[in-house]
Amino acid sequence: TTGRDMPAACVLLLACAPASTALLHSPKPVVLRRPATRLISKAVALAGGEPPSALPRRSPELPPPTEEGGTLAQILPLSLLFESQPADRSNDLLIGEDAGTFAWKNERMGKLIQEGGQVGRDWLTFFAAVGTILSALAVLWIYSPTGYGDDFIAALESVCGGNSHLVTLCFGIIFPVVHSGLASLRPYATKVTGERLWRVIFASFSLPLAYSWIVYFIAHAHDGIVFWDGEHVAALHAAAWMVNFASFFFLYPTVFNLKEVAAVEKPRLHLWETGIIRITRHPQMVGQVMWSAAHLAMVGSTFTALTMGLLVGHHLFACWNGDRRLLAEHGDGFVAVRERTSIVPFAAILDGRQVLPRDYYKELIRAPYALIAIGTMGAYLAHPYMQAGAALVRNTGLVPGGILDGLFQH
Repeated sequence: TTGRDMPAACVLLLACAPASTALLHSPKPVVLRRPATRLISKAVALAGGEPPSALPRRSPELPPPTEEGGTLAQILPLSLLFESQPADRSNDLLIGEDAGTFAWKNERMGKLIQEGGQVGRDWLTFFAAVGTILSALAVLWIYSPTGYGDDFIAALESVCGGNSHLVTLCFGIIFPVVHSGLASLRPYATKVTGERLWRVIFASFSLPLAYSWIVYFIAHAHDGIVFWDGEHVAALHAAAWMVNFASFFFLYPTVFNLKEVAAVEKPRLHLWETGIIRITRHPQMVGQVMWSAAHLAMVGSTFTALTMGLLVGHHLFACWNGDRRLLAEHGDGFVAVRERTSIVPFAAILDGRQVLPRDYYKELIRAPYALIAIGTMGAYLAHPYMQAGAALVRNTGLVPGGILDGLFQH
């Protein structure tokens, strides 16, 4: 060994000393630890040679961590809720939109008024808008001393002679005419009002009617002849619960952009091509059929049967009306998507017109669907309060007039 090589040799001997000592006193093979391998590599480098390859590690083969796509990521891909990933769309036309996409990193709480005096388009504005709308609904419609919801119900009951079946029949005619009628008028009305104001007008009529019909249904669900009562049959209740829970994933798939619902962002008539649309082009109709069947299984009264029939009938009409509106809005693009989808669930898949991607789950594990699941559970837990509220409304009865009476008195 030359003088130049002495430092390297010393380092090498020091690194190997523990291992060589162990070899002399232990019958078992000894594996050099990682600090020793680093010293050996350093010693060889000082001597001017090439460091050896890493020594074999006697450790079990562990899957990569979740963020690198390991087994846990395949079982619990929760990261998809924070940032959506597109599924394989190589078989798609790529004409319609990818439904339910969401990226947490792009969301901002924002400001109500931005620089330049413009109204904000972020979540703070959304919560302010929703709070304003619900407050107005409570004061002008729900709360009997100031609102007119009780006056409206009293007028319907007067016309119908107090027959709850005729009242729900009136609701089943008035609500579709108003709801679908205003939706159909959108292309013409928005030329005057703009998209956001028309959404506010649409909600101002649809929300009060929807609230009153729901409350009236809850309060009178057992009216008429009751053919069966499944509320006390555990197995039937469990089956109805599961069907009802699943129905909401169909009922509200178009409510992917909540900011559009509150008119914070410009509302649009979307042409979706992915997600639940691959199963049925009109998921709200399918969801309504499931929801109505589940509730009718619980309460088999003539009143419930009539109400469920009216709701399903409205959504069947909406299939035709929705296709008509989409055709007028998107033209040939909708025709192409229509050819690859079906109204009847899974029909387009079974006859080969629609091909589900292998990673289809990526289109379903998304934040909007998680929000639907949470909201559905909340609604179920709130059932006792809904029933109590409906009973309170029914027992309170009519409190004539409301907060705007002074505007019409001379």
